[in-house]
Amino acid sequence: MDDSGRAPDNDSPSSNISAKLPKVVDIAKDGDLVLDVTLENSKETIRSGRAVQHRLANREPLPPQKRVRLAFRVSLHVLKGQSKYFEKLLTDSRFKEARDISSAFAALSVKNVKPEAAEAKDLPWIKIQDDDQATHFAYRDGALSDLFRILHGKEIATKQVTMPFVTTLAVLADRFDCAAAVSKSLTSDLKFKWPVTSRKPVRDEISVMSRNNEDTLRQKILVAWLLNQPHRFQLATKEIIMNGSCRWSPFAEDDGTSDATWWFLQDGIEEELQFRRQCILNTIASVQRHFLKLYTSRTRQCKLGYDSSAACDSYQLGETFKFLTNKNLMFLVDFSPGSLDSIADTSLLQIDTILATLRQCPSYQIDKNHTNCGLRTRILPILDFIQSLLSANSIPIARLVWKNNRQSAAWLPPNSEGKTPAEAKPFSFTRSLASDQRLRFENALGADKFAKDVFMASSWDWTAEDQGQDKLPSTTPRWSIK
Repeated sequence: MDDSGRAPDNDSPSSNISAKLPKVVDIAKDGDLVLDVTLENSKETIRSGRAVQHRLANREPLPPQKRVRLAFRVSLHVLKGQSKYFEKLLTDSRFKEARDISSAFAALSVKNVKPEAAEAKDLPWIKIQDDDQATHFAYRDGALSDLFRILHGKEIATKQVTMPFVTTLAVLADRFDCAAAVSKSLTSDLKFKWPVTSRKPVRDEISVMSRNNEDTLRQKILVAWLLNQPHRFQLATKEIIMNGSCRWSPFAEDDGTSDATWWFLQDGIEEELQFRRQCILNTIASVQRHFLKLYTSRTRQCKLGYDSSAACDSYQLGETFKFLTNKNLMFLVDFSPGSLDSIADTSLLQIDTILATLRQCPSYQIDKNHTNCGLRTRILPILDFIQSLLSANSIPIARLVWKNNRQSAAWLPPNSEGKTPAEAKPFSFTRSLASDQRLRFENALGADKFAKDVFMASSWDWTAEDQGQDKLPSTTPRWSIK
């Protein structure tokens, strides 16, 4: 094919024509345009494609190829109406493609042939190239064929609609700026069943998300973002916040296998999700740090009047520390560099698992009289409080708000490099909050903004006592839920 992007003229030998022209897929039999598409696949994509062997377009799976070239006969009118990308590319005379189309139509007019009735080789041919860098999907030819079918209001040919297929379809729709049509088809025509990636934590089991599950979860986030699926987007973003990501590990090494576009989510979503999880983890960790600090202080925590005992505080400190270390919620590290190896990678630790583990804290007693001196009595109302805040709608990212007013929705301040913003205020867990029944249940009314303020606080005081002048300065804000 020559540099003009058009098929060879009729004057060329027929053998040369057949040798140069790719297979033409009739998306629209009366189409007036041919898209000449070349798809490039990397070695890694070919290797993974051979292992998966998806079924495509009513034919047995064929081994993926390094280069696939196909031509699609389409309607120029349909493409312009469904895709802003094609509208500009094929109609703006500043682009070579638009000028080639005008020249080809003029040549057909001289021959008194309507484009709809012309042979494919006589129509304008527009070249399109695509690589697998964004999707790592070896069978993009099937996804691209179905994309053009969707734009023309036809049924797709792919029989097995999988998550990788839908992700590839969404990425292509984003590239060609036709997401609205694909989103509508995904909901109404494809009847796609979103795969389940979350599972409930099991007691006494370290539950982490597998690499395959995270791969699928990230694809769900990307598809919901690109195809305007706000409810799916909100559910998926909360799921990854609660489950974590292997990409967010401080020990993670880039091995080149996670460079698909969903492994670093666009438009600031990746950084925001990671920061929100860090804020929640910091808040939960502050609970155990708070009580360890209390039991190591000189302030007596055992308050039984004449039976108050410093030995009780020491006993509670030891039992609390032993419980946290046995449950891998705290690690003993000294000044030797090698001791850092004892710290486990918690990037995939489920937040629900942390809360469930903390609830297992026993009611330690130094003797039968010290019934309420331990950690359990004091920590359970705090865990109920945190659990209710985790159900707030402000935990996941709301797609509409993030799209239209990101600055108001973001937890991560601009140019903060993941640090707590300077305007963050300290938080104190008062008796009124501990006894507020609205904060004992999920989806509590008015908890949305309150949750953000608590998780982004500069410090946390979890002793449930009324704020008085002898405890905190008068400038410390009183927190309330409205």
